[in-house]
Amino acid sequence: MPVPAPELGSFNFVPETKENLDWADLITLDFSLLATPEGKKELAQTLLKAVREDGFFYVKNFNISQERVNRQFSLGKRFYELPREEKLKYVPEGLEQGQFNGYVPSGRRVLEPVSGLRDHTEIYNIPKFDGFFKHDHPQIIEDFLPEIEEFAKSLHTEVLDHLHDLLAVALELPEDYFLNLHKYEKKSEDHLRYMKYTKYTPEENLKLGRLWGRGHTDLGSWTLLFRQPVSALQIKNHTTGEWKWVKPQDATITVNACDALSFLTGGYVKSTIHRVAAPPKDQEHVDRLGLLYFSRPNNDVVLSTVKESPVLQRADSTQNEFEKSGNHVPTMEEWTFAKQKWQRTYGAVRGDPKFETAQILPGWNEKVYDRVPPPVRAAA
Repeated sequence: MPVPAPELGSFNFVPETKENLDWADLITLDFSLLATPEGKKELAQTLLKAVREDGFFYVKNFNISQERVNRQFSLGKRFYELPREEKLKYVPEGLEQGQFNGYVPSGRRVLEPVSGLRDHTEIYNIPKFDGFFKHDHPQIIEDFLPEIEEFAKSLHTEVLDHLHDLLAVALELPEDYFLNLHKYEKKSEDHLRYMKYTKYTPEENLKLGRLWGRGHTDLGSWTLLFRQPVSALQIKNHTTGEWKWVKPQDATITVNACDALSFLTGGYVKSTIHRVAAPPKDQEHVDRLGLLYFSRPNNDVVLSTVKESPVLQRADSTQNEFEKSGNHVPTMEEWTFAKQKWQRTYGAVRGDPKFETAQILPGWNEKVYDRVPPPVRAAA
């Protein structure tokens, strides 16, 4: 039952771009089909196609109202209106060692080494409400914490639990197989995120080659991205290698598959490569606010390939990179903090191969998924 809503104020979305971008043709999962066994079976196969091809897909009819989503955007907006010195009080202790719950300020990475231009990305992460994490937040977050908790938990019951169920069905496993690896009451590093990309000037966008963030994969199971209209997300097709824009779709969540599921399925599920580009010209004058949720297996889950799946056996997807190389297979907790420590490296310079291909753990080095774009020359 949704928590009664205190006064918060409305959130106004900017208009969508009018530019004719090269949009990705993504699959949509309609959760209304879950009502019948036939519909569920159809959705399982649709999900499998999505995670094998693009890795990104849309979910609709997920039983969370747009009003509830909009209130979370309003909360994110209110948080980022706080003075910087107030937000800095909530930087997590141990940020350099991979801690991430709380506020991560902008300016930690150098995106253009000649001018020294740094990133404009701010993050505020709110961990699970499972009793394992301290919740110490600014007053604006504390005032609405029961509503945030209800919203975050509903993402499990209304979205993530169904995705885990469907993936198990698609891989011919017991329906609760992945649910048992993602129990809410057990410790895991899932979190809700308010994320702000402050705009660059047109001249700065040219220096960056109109690319704000390099191609990368997420480290968990699923990432949920709520619809917002500032176009910037691009994905790399696993088959063609082409980069395409992800179009905002009304009343949907955009979902991508991540590293942990790829490890657990011996690479059968593709961890989606994506990046953040500068918005099109008719949107580059506005900031971009994101609302996301990151799902991860429980901390004690060992990321070995699932041996019981007939689908994986038939596809010869029976070993992941750690198993193939004979290295220690990490738990989810080990993998999380190893990759987070790398991600939080202060002063990392875009294009530095020592950083971008660093070893995260024995058996896994990061990869470069796109080239550093040259600065775009301004029109004469």
